[in-house]
Amino acid sequence: MYKTIDASTLEALTKIDTPSICNAIEGFDVRPRTEGFMSADIRSQLPSLPAVAGYAVTAMISAKSPHGPQASRDDWWDFIMSVPAPRFVVIQDIDDPAFGAYWGENNSNIHKALGCVGVATNGTVRDLDEVRPLGFQLFSPNVAPSHGYVHLVDVGKPVTVGGLTVHPGDLMHGDKHGVTSIPFEIADELPAMVKTIADYEALNIELCQSDNFSLEKLKELAKATRPY
Repeated sequence: MYKTIDASTLEALTKIDTPSICNAIEGFDVRPRTEGFMSADIRSQLPSLPAVAGYAVTAMISAKSPHGPQASRDDWWDFIMSVPAPRFVVIQDIDDPAFGAYWGENNSNIHKALGCVGVATNGTVRDLDEVRPLGFQLFSPNVAPSHGYVHLVDVGKPVTVGGLTVHPGDLMHGDKHGVTSIPFEIADELPAMVKTIADYEALNIELCQSDNFSLEKLKELAKATRPY
């Protein structure tokens, strides 16, 4: 039902920072450069943690009222386990503005036990000191002290967080720089493209830090084929 990539490739992606992933995706020209990643307000609240990658599990939440539509927590957990591991949670908070934190120490422990590596939400998170030792990434615009009446509204449907629409099973990647989706058709080729770009940029950096730097040499080097 869901697409997957080779486990070794997925592991390799966790060793690469998200900007390098985005550069490599650009090198394949498979989507507009203005699409495929979350907006800058969706940032890691635990930036010291390494990059994470996994397959999206999606849900919607609300915290304003104890009334209204509510999804079953058991259905949510069952849905999570139906998606291949590792899993990357993407939660759309439908409140405007978002204020109630669904994500803290308890849910991070639960979802890590369910094979999840982190969460990206337009809502809020909390318990940063308790979550950090878990290695569970928290991507959000803000933190909040209380969860209010926060509850699940729907699970397993496409959601939009930070301007990015995410479908269940999408391949996601995130680190201290932000969150991006990865097209499946190029995923296996990304590590090699990352290296190609790094080698290209290393030439520029080496020249710029060299005692032999000159504008003429920079212009000459810039004429080389840019891989992205």
